[in-house]
Amino acid sequence: MVLAALMLVGFTSVASAQAPLPVPNAFLAGVPQELGNPGGSAPGSNDFSCKPTAEHPNPVVLVHGTGGNRQTNWATYAPLLANEGYCVFALTYGNFPEQPWPLSAIGGMQEIPSSAAQLSNFVDQVLGATGATSVDLVGHSQGTIINGYYAKFLGGADKVDNIVSVASLWKGTLGNEQASIGRSLRELGVSEAAQAGFPICKACLNMGAGSEFIENLRAGGVYAPGVHYTNITTRYDELVLPYTNGLEPGPNATNIVVQDGCEQDISDHLAIAASLRAATFALNALDPAHQRPVPCNSVLPVVG
Repeated sequence: MVLAALMLVGFTSVASAQAPLPVPNAFLAGVPQELGNPGGSAPGSNDFSCKPTAEHPNPVVLVHGTGGNRQTNWATYAPLLANEGYCVFALTYGNFPEQPWPLSAIGGMQEIPSSAAQLSNFVDQVLGATGATSVDLVGHSQGTIINGYYAKFLGGADKVDNIVSVASLWKGTLGNEQASIGRSLRELGVSEAAQAGFPICKACLNMGAGSEFIENLRAGGVYAPGVHYTNITTRYDELVLPYTNGLEPGPNATNIVVQDGCEQDISDHLAIAASLRAATFALNALDPAHQRPVPCNSVLPVVG
């Protein structure tokens, strides 16, 4: 999903009380930040001295997509949320920390359950540092089902109020009920335990529509009780096919397609993570009591 943004992360985190940070509207804006400061954090994120305000009592944890990390995915969202007064945190999960940079900067490669366990540990760290009782999660691509797995299976529902999913894939990638990569691979004898065929991206098998992982996540419903979900999708998603795989009805869920009411936003799977229209939907989901007008701007695939 984000393998094109191989060089990720970099910049010293900035407290939200300082002057407003620049908010880029290009997904690849995190690449030069990483090149300038390998292994850093996106501007506005990971200030563990940040204390939530009464206006925004929940820290926001950003969960990147496949091949991304805490920087490249969040060049837009980290400073935007920090400017709004949130305590913002982001982790890199599922990477190769024992490898030298830039290999260590490639996240989302390991099996999703183990990556979700990393998120669980990170959320506990954030809650301990901030003194908050709950967090809100914003995920992109694989990060959306990392968040879903954490909430449903790892006790996250007791620590999360809102999950905002950008380019979500609740039914998996590249498939539907009639034809799916996951089922086709199993029919060919390739199980998710047979990781030898996918030695680098072990999560990729997990994400295929019809995979054992997706079917387990969907069994009994993907949503955890007590958590509100917002799914933000694009009709031009080239990796979640059909894009409706990211839309999931539920009494505690809101489904949004960015082109509804704004045909000039033709964000693809990457650009949607920098679309200011999508980001405003996310802000409104995190703070429903203070809704703001949602802009409609021209957005191109990948570059924004």
